[in-house]
Amino acid sequence: MNDIIDPDGFRANVGIVLMRDAEVFLGRRTGGGWQFPQGGLRSGESLEQALYRELDEEIGVNEKQVQLVGQTERWLRYRLPARYVRKNQQPVCTGQKQRWFLLRVRGEVQFDFKRTHDPEFDEGRWVDYWEPVREVIYFKRPVYIRALTELAPLAFPRGKQPPFPQWWQELTAREGRAPAGDTTD
Repeated sequence: MNDIIDPDGFRANVGIVLMRDAEVFLGRRTGGGWQFPQGGLRSGESLEQALYRELDEEIGVNEKQVQLVGQTERWLRYRLPARYVRKNQQPVCTGQKQRWFLLRVRGEVQFDFKRTHDPEFDEGRWVDYWEPVREVIYFKRPVYIRALTELAPLAFPRGKQPPFPQWWQELTAREGRAPAGDTTD
């Protein structure tokens, strides 16, 4: 099965916000850097099938260990900086368009980062809800801001959303994007 890349060069992708209580899972990529689990949608695969496949492949958690809480309303996009574009692949992927899913773990889970011959992550940890915005690579930050902001009412349904950290305003202003940004289709 092949990844789906639209005519504008955006690869269809699912992003996973996995929660335990008021914390979210953040994985350390094998090459360095921290991010949420995510991965490409394959031809003939539904968004939910891709979600559960990626969850299992990247961190060894299966569908029975989580509850699907919700998803973003639209695709959220980011462009890859030129140095990350693989121009020798066809079609050329210039960025990602992602549908983000919010999942809650059912009880305790054990992570297994060696489910594939080329693991995505080598470590994981639970962090405060807003922390991934500060830790993800710079070009994904606007999508993380939008996804976490949009999913917060589902993550905290009784209006007990955690306050934005002290660094939030400075970081989002530096990114030049408001939480609602121009990252949607």
